[in-house]
Amino acid sequence: MSDTKPWYRSRTLWFNAICLVLAAAEAQLNVLQGQLPGGVYAWLAFGLPVGNAVLRFITTTAVGK
Repeated sequence: MSDTKPWYRSRTLWFNAICLVLAAAEAQLNVLQGQLPGGVYAWLAFGLPVGNAVLRFITTTAVGK
């Protein structure tokens, strides 16, 4: 038996999908950058790859079909 999980159970893929949707919405609506003080938006952008790295390190099962 293969040690994989379905794609929809992947926390990393869900995290990336949510970030993609939020980034696309921000690009069209320009809501966050105007509402967040100072460099908070830049820190959020910095946090995305950090979040990916954390999820990658805690992942123990490969994604299958």
